[in-house]
Amino acid sequence: MEAQSSATARPRIAVDRQSSDGDPSAPPAAAAPAAPRVPAAPGSAAPGPARPGLLQAGLGVVAFSLTFPATAWGLEGFGPWSLVAVRSVLAALVAGGCLLALRVRLPAARHWASLAVVAAGVVLGFPLLTTIALETSTTAHAAVVVGLLPLTTALLSALRVGARPSRTFWAAALAGAAAVVAFTVQQSGGALTAADGYLFAALLVCAAGYTEGGRLARLMPGWQVIGWALVLCLPVTVPVAAVALSYEPVQLGAHSVAGLLWVAVGSQFLGLVVWYRGMAAVGIPKASQLQLAQPLLTLVWSVLLLGERLTPAAPLTAAAVLVCIAVTQRARG
Repeated sequence: MEAQSSATARPRIAVDRQSSDGDPSAPPAAAAPAAPRVPAAPGSAAPGPARPGLLQAGLGVVAFSLTFPATAWGLEGFGPWSLVAVRSVLAALVAGGCLLALRVRLPAARHWASLAVVAAGVVLGFPLLTTIALETSTTAHAAVVVGLLPLTTALLSALRVGARPSRTFWAAALAGAAAVVAFTVQQSGGALTAADGYLFAALLVCAAGYTEGGRLARLMPGWQVIGWALVLCLPVTVPVAAVALSYEPVQLGAHSVAGLLWVAVGSQFLGLVVWYRGMAAVGIPKASQLQLAQPLLTLVWSVLLLGERLTPAAPLTAAAVLVCIAVTQRARG
């Protein structure tokens, strides 16, 4: 009855009958079922244009490049434990306010373990370890962590979510990491310091947090990933902030307040929001390679904000890094 009531359906039925071995009395052939949609792998890029995702990841890199100089400013007026705890509390208040205002529901129970990894890596571990390191290390030396972070993130991504970048991708990533490491070690005089242990530990926990956060950002909005991770840390960061502020002297000044506000709102929240959105759009391995430019940006900010001096090797390294970034973005991953 439905076929007879639709003029547009008659030709299709006639064709179907004629295709049934020439027997007009045969029933119409069943339409072929639509091919099922296969979801993209968690570590790969989401379908759609990549430019917005690259732009968002790039904005995250710019925000992160200011973290070390802002931390150095913050340490002028706060102790390391106070600075890390207070920045996390402030960022959690901003994130929690956004979650409440938009009436965002609690994440599913299966996501809380991953959120705990994000919290341990990017909310607590990396800020604390690098802040302690910056008490005895320059920002140039600490930038070696960021130089190795893209490669470490890509490695953990391959292990965690099954991403399999091409050989060209890995060759360019290794070359870019080697260039950045050589440059930053040369900047620091080539000597290992007591802070290196903190820096390499920070590298590992941050890469784990980036990998898990990038995977979650394909299941929920990126700002909710970091927002819930920050809120999850409040039972730890609030009492630690209270104790640290009572033991570590505080000397408020323009630099210390500006540094605290940036690492809390700029690096800890807004930077991670756009960063996770970018990773979800273009894939964890490719987005992570944009961070090859982060040490050089950090050194530029160090010159402008902290008065540090760069060597003539900076433009050569910058050119090498940009070439590596271009190759990794074109390589299939």
